[in-house]
Amino acid sequence: MKDVELAFAVNPVTDLKRARDFYEGTLGLSSGTVYEGRGMSWVEYEVGSGVLAIGSGAEQCKPSVDGGPVALEMEDFEAAIGELKSIGCTFLIEPVESSACPKAVILDPDGNTVTLQKRNP
Repeated sequence: MKDVELAFAVNPVTDLKRARDFYEGTLGLSSGTVYEGRGMSWVEYEVGSGVLAIGSGAEQCKPSVDGGPVALEMEDFEAAIGELKSIGCTFLIEPVESSACPKAVILDPDGNTVTLQKRNP
């Protein structure tokens, strides 16, 4: 068995409009596929070669700070952190240096974690 790429990661949300405002307005992602039907809503954001999705309505998928975290590679980590702090974004983990990269963890409006990082060269 050989994995070839990440198909998608999803953060469950309770209010799709509020979540879209955060992911598109605050994080600057551009929406791709949007699905609404059968009591579920789903929006995909292409990030590099992967897809980050947000979805609501799936009974087995609930928002949680303990859920599977999503990490976004930032072009300018310091600028992104400054911008998020200036608008009052909630930081679960303030910016820290690690051996691999500087990173921080923020919360989306439903309490899902979103890691921001910039890999060291």
